[in-house]
Amino acid sequence: MLSLDLAESSSLEKIVPNHRILVVEDEDVIRDMITIALEEQGYEVITASDGRTALSLLQDVATLGTESGFDLVVLDLMLPQVNGLDICRLLRYNNNIVPILILSAKASETDRVLGLEVGADDYLTKPFSMRELVARCRALIRRQDFNNVSSAPVRKFKDISLYPEECRVVVRGEEINLSPKEYRLLELFMSYPRRVWSREQLIDQVWGADFLGDTKTVDVHIRWLREKLETDPSQPEYLITVRGFGYRFG
Repeated sequence: MLSLDLAESSSLEKIVPNHRILVVEDEDVIRDMITIALEEQGYEVITASDGRTALSLLQDVATLGTESGFDLVVLDLMLPQVNGLDICRLLRYNNNIVPILILSAKASETDRVLGLEVGADDYLTKPFSMRELVARCRALIRRQDFNNVSSAPVRKFKDISLYPEECRVVVRGEEINLSPKEYRLLELFMSYPRRVWSREQLIDQVWGADFLGDTKTVDVHIRWLREKLETDPSQPEYLITVRGFGYRFG
């Protein structure tokens, strides 16, 4: 059964405020539980109990000059008036890229594939715990935030230039070859200079939440990056170890 897990969810990393989530769920109890769990994490939550109201909210904020007005839509499939699949289709048809997390009691592979194919970014089957729902919401919003930052044309830091649209990196005037994971790590670091990242956060951002390997994978890739970026890898000036916490860039 659904569990609120407020004590557990409040122990999760707090979210930066001002992220807005639209929760579309026709069951009052479930909608209220989701709202409480997300607000506990610092989100602003707007709710709708049917598909028509949800579309109206999405269209109203769109007329104010924003793409959707929301950073995430948590969307039940079985809704009155307009079902969740049709809402997904309409949003994607109109080139709305807001992340969508589908909630459904339909747990078959066919149902999950259909939900993803019509435009959802993730699919969570009922019953679920609020702890898992909060974690999935956080991952989708962080990914969207990172993608928004990644739209910048060029990133520069001292002697390093990174060209996102070309997946190209130039160090001290010479282009270097990076593996996809090395490139993604560097792009993340350069997007947030001097921010400290734990190994777990780096794995979540670069390898994905489903990664089952060891966190030492991060250390290995950091070492490889240092060999390609640093003048003296034993005395790094770019990729700095913050003892007891993780790594920062610059």
